[in-house]
Amino acid sequence: MKVKFQSLGIGLLLLVLPVLLPAQQSLSSWYEQGQTALVQEDWYGAAEAFLEVLKINPAHAEATASLAECYYQLREYDQALSWVRKARTLSRSSMPLANLEALILIAMGQLDAASSVLADVLAREPYNKDALFAAAELELAKGKVGEAVKKYREAVSRYPDDRQALISLALVLGSIGDYDTARTYVAKAVALHSDDYRVHYYAAYLDALAGKLDSAANSLDIALTLKPTFQAARSLLAIVRYRSNRFEEASRLADQIIASNRNDVSAWYIKGMAFTRLGRLTEARQILSMALTIDGEDEFVRAALEDVVLKSTPVESAERATWASWHFKKARSFLSNNLSQEALFEYRRALRLNPYAAERQEYAELLRIEGYPGRQLEELKFLQDIGRSNRSINDTVEAYNSLLYDTLPRVWQVNPYTLQNRHWKLAVFSVGAQSGMKHVDAGAVAASYIQDILTHDGNILTLPLEIRQSSFSTAYRTAREAGADYFLVISVKEQDRDLALQADMYVGRTGSRAAAFSVYKVGHDRLRNGSRQIVSQVQNSLPFRAVILQKKASLVLIDKGKADGVAKSNTYQIIRKGSATVKNEGLGISYTQQDIIGTLVIDEVVELVAQGTATRVGFYDEITSGDEVIALPAKGSSPIPPKNE
Repeated sequence: MKVKFQSLGIGLLLLVLPVLLPAQQSLSSWYEQGQTALVQEDWYGAAEAFLEVLKINPAHAEATASLAECYYQLREYDQALSWVRKARTLSRSSMPLANLEALILIAMGQLDAASSVLADVLAREPYNKDALFAAAELELAKGKVGEAVKKYREAVSRYPDDRQALISLALVLGSIGDYDTARTYVAKAVALHSDDYRVHYYAAYLDALAGKLDSAANSLDIALTLKPTFQAARSLLAIVRYRSNRFEEASRLADQIIASNRNDVSAWYIKGMAFTRLGRLTEARQILSMALTIDGEDEFVRAALEDVVLKSTPVESAERATWASWHFKKARSFLSNNLSQEALFEYRRALRLNPYAAERQEYAELLRIEGYPGRQLEELKFLQDIGRSNRSINDTVEAYNSLLYDTLPRVWQVNPYTLQNRHWKLAVFSVGAQSGMKHVDAGAVAASYIQDILTHDGNILTLPLEIRQSSFSTAYRTAREAGADYFLVISVKEQDRDLALQADMYVGRTGSRAAAFSVYKVGHDRLRNGSRQIVSQVQNSLPFRAVILQKKASLVLIDKGKADGVAKSNTYQIIRKGSATVKNEGLGISYTQQDIIGTLVIDEVVELVAQGTATRVGFYDEITSGDEVIALPAKGSSPIPPKNE
């Protein structure tokens, strides 16, 4: 009987063995295929192979760990975390897996959890190289750049020839503007690892940040020679060629990227911007439109496209109506959520693109709700003038003409909507082809966007000057010769998920620094919200200025009102016409004691004008139309000098 059982067991084994062997061979081949793809950084191919391994053997520790790395590289962090934790249950003592989990947690923003994992690793292995690198990345994620530099320096001192340590330290130093020191570390990495395409790429990246475009291009050529399929290097080379004003070459490189991936928005953007700079505006609009069909939320693409549309299409163009409709839809969405200021912004942007749109009636109604019936009336009259009226518009115009009959403008017989009352001349520039690594000419696009928002400020006249300036000196000269009171230089720092805008303001006459404004934004609508905030900071920084339009005995009418912050009982100074000048440096107006000819107390305010009672200073009443009205000196400010000082 024993012999029979043995024979039966051998027979069963012979039956099962042909099934097991192909499975084992298949598992092996899939795993080897995955490892090969991993080395080649083909994350999709590697993930597919490792998933096949795990279908055959769900407890395959190496495949589970490798799959976690694939998802990490693909930025699918939730999946990566799930797989790395499965892998750690299969290899509980694996420090590389613990380090990978820490990196994934950092990427997900779970910094406390990452810190806990790294603390455990470093308690066991105080000089674990990967853990030291991850600890430095953790400091970066916390915003502690100085601590990150310190930890990377420690890693480099312990592992002086390590590629990752040298490059990481160089990149962090480059991010804080220490390009010279960064270059010494990246040069060492190049010398030690000259056959590694990534080292040349990062050397080029740092050179591009430092403005050394020829050196960057040379390093990228080497990187692409070592790995012709390295698209990140090709993308950076396209940016470098664009910044070097080699627009046709930048467009050609963009075409190569698009040929391998038609959904690469950055490539379409570079090509569209290159065509814009080449003056091929019709094609530029088509190309940028294609980029928006791929990613409709890319604000720089939309802003650049709308800028080209405004400059190269007639007002009646159907193309304008198409792009304006996007903003009208967004305005209604904001309005439905009771976000009236957001809605007003979108209506204004839409009407900038398509001034003849019937939706102007919606904008007019919103102005009424916000307390500006006069402005509502002017918007509706405009619709009547262009033949876009209807019964509702006509009835509203008739009603408000009657309601506003005895308001200040009618009493004084002035039309505040035709007054030339923009008292500050402002130029907006981007200097030195200021570009991000994500969007070329980011500074110029943001500057144009900010300039467009400023046009809606009734106190500021934005001068129609070329936004792109080659240097600060050319910007200063351009602003000064145009008679600008101040000029803004806009710069941008941009990552995938955040945006930093900087606006440096200079005195147009002297070129001295007047002020600096900055904003940092994350999430959606970063460019939109950041630009609006910069504009708000500029508006709030400019001193109040108004002009006396008319005078009747002691009553005067000034060209500023509710929309400019004028309120009943406000008190102002009156100074002689032409006596105020912009300060040589900083923000403010210069005048003397002898220039002060009176004070003004506001009695009545409407939207764009105000009436007040003027009181003379001295024996004679010198106050007349054209004299300036300014704010009283702030408490604690320097005394106003007499004329001869």
